Amino acid sequence: MATFALIHGGGGSARDWQLVGAELRQRGHDTVAVDLPIEDESAGLGDYADTVVRAVGDRGDLVVVAHSWGGFVAPLVCDRLPADLLVLVTAMIPAPGEPPTDWWENTGFRSVEMDDPIAVFLHDVPAELAAEALTWGREHAEKALLEPWPLERWPDVPTRFLLCRDDRWFPPAFMRGVVRDRLGVTPDEIDGGHCPMLARPGALADRLESYL
Repeated sequence: MATFALIHGGGGSARDWQLVGAELRQRGHDTVAVDLPIEDESAGLGDYADTVVRAVGDRGDLVVVAHSWGGFVAPLVCDRLPADLLVLVTAMIPAPGEPPTDWWENTGFRSVEMDDPIAVFLHDVPAELAAEALTWGREHAEKALLEPWPLERWPDVPTRFLLCRDDRWFPPAFMRGVVRDRLGVTPDEIDGGHCPMLARPGALADRLESYL
């Protein structure tokens, strides 16, 4: 059985992973999901990674899973711990020396209207859960957004990218190009919008388990 370290995205929390975590534990796996210190003005990317590392402790058979902005953190965890696999779920893929704030322009990202976050991020999540998810969002302090990504190269760990076909924030055509350019691989694909851990937790757990 594996240990899944589940890393949330920008403005998110460990609660984003509660349904997938429950699915994986029912199947006999261990899970670790923590709140990254995104509200801490003094915390940088290394501090985010260290938060995950401390939570994982001495657990083995590690699979690191990151959602969205968590893609800037997960490879740092893999650089600090012996991981068997890294899975990026509709996640940002950093380049050496790239601050997260530069990623948008560097990848050619085209922003969408943010007036209705449920329509953009949570359109396929059950309405009650989507409304609840908005209440546990958090502000993201600037330090980790502005500092350069510290690794000189991608960590030496097998990496899979899971693209969401109905993602309105990171559209499939855009992300296929980013994955090709930055990882040199073809992404796997799953139905659903930007937050499959809330919309389709069973299907996402199935896919994560299939990678073992």
